[in-house]
Amino acid sequence: MTNYRNIIPGLALSLGLAGAAIWAADLPAMKSLGFSALTIAIVGGMIIGNTVYRFIAVPSHQGIAFSKQKLLRAGIILFGFKLTFQDIAAVGFSGVLIDALVLTSTFLLAYWIGRKKLGLDEQSVILIGAGSSICGAAAILATEPVLKAHAEKVAVAVATVVVFGTAAMFLWPMMFEAVRHLGISEFSYGLFAGSTIHEVAQAVAAGKSVSDAAMNTAVITKMIRVMMLAPFLIALSSWVAKKHRGNTHEKTGISIPWFAVAFLAVAGFNSFSLLPHTLVQQIIALDNLLLAAAMGALGITTHVSAIRQAGAKPMLLASALFGWLIIGGGLINMGVLSLLR
Repeated sequence: MTNYRNIIPGLALSLGLAGAAIWAADLPAMKSLGFSALTIAIVGGMIIGNTVYRFIAVPSHQGIAFSKQKLLRAGIILFGFKLTFQDIAAVGFSGVLIDALVLTSTFLLAYWIGRKKLGLDEQSVILIGAGSSICGAAAILATEPVLKAHAEKVAVAVATVVVFGTAAMFLWPMMFEAVRHLGISEFSYGLFAGSTIHEVAQAVAAGKSVSDAAMNTAVITKMIRVMMLAPFLIALSSWVAKKHRGNTHEKTGISIPWFAVAFLAVAGFNSFSLLPHTLVQQIIALDNLLLAAAMGALGITTHVSAIRQAGAKPMLLASALFGWLIIGGGLINMGVLSLLR
């Protein structure tokens, strides 16, 4: 049995780091850059982990491990309170189809380029693909326990989301202004932004730069992509189990990530609006804290030397996906909208 007294020092460190990251994310400077609490938490964790953590590692390591595992799964489940199935109706079938096509094409392209062209290891390719195709750092965090990925590979994948998601946040509004005279609506721009930008916070900022209407469409479209995280994780878990069974010639059952199923169940429950709005907002605040704590713990266990050893290939893969999100994502958006008009 777990001695819960042993997890207190590391848990307190993770939660303290998460609280600081949430506070920093609310600063105007951080908001203008689109840096979420998750991004700030992992950076803060890496700074601590590569400097002073060695002095407190022995009493803290159990709590840090608890944060990376238990708090992460709890955070993914409660993430469902940010979604409702009514969100799907707000953008219609076209928004769902666009999201599905962008997600699938981006992830498959990531696997093909990463494995066949760049020779990257499978875990890194899947993590970077999930971050680019679904919902940034949250998708990478949710994918990590399915793959049992190393902390350094997760940190590298998160870094690609930060770099290219931030670039998208500034570039997308500029592209819209350049083509606005062609009659492209703010609704269409919102669909494009929500279906192609990495992080939720970045999609909010990119939409807000154009208008409140564009922001609302971008956020709803983005949250539908987030909802697709659960079936993605279940499919990934099935694929990993089959691959392992094929390699070892053993009978291995499919390990369904229960937290992904619970995430969908919570979103379904939230769709009925049974809880008071203030309570839901408090749950969402708790969820932000849990996910930031998990990200901070991940950063603490990430060694900069291991990230340097990863080399330039992860960034090359992420840059190729960034190009696809611009060109391929734009073509998918135009094709679906013209087909369903």
